[in-house]
Amino acid sequence: MAVKNPYIWGLGRRKTASARVRIKAGTGKFLVNGLEFEQFFLTHDTRRAAAMPLTVTETRNNYDIWCNVIGGGVTGQAGAVSLGIARALCVENENFEKTLR
Repeated sequence: MAVKNPYIWGLGRRKTASARVRIKAGTGKFLVNGLEFEQFFLTHDTRRAAAMPLTVTETRNNYDIWCNVIGGGVTGQAGAVSLGIARALCVENENFEKTLR
């Protein structure tokens, strides 16, 4: 019997940054390259940009999120994380697509 994978993957790219995002139902834990979200994204603007899909869908504390980001600068990385999260959320719930567009 096959075991269903509890993780949902999303890939985001922005400028030269690339983010592989993995989400699953949880309590809101958010890690980027092994660091807490607030330790990786130091400014309010980059935190807001990276977490925007969670804010507009009102699911900030519903998922645990792990991101691996490479390349680019901090702003590009925040955009890549945002796109990766949005794509993973659309796979999880197709009703989010209209909101996230």
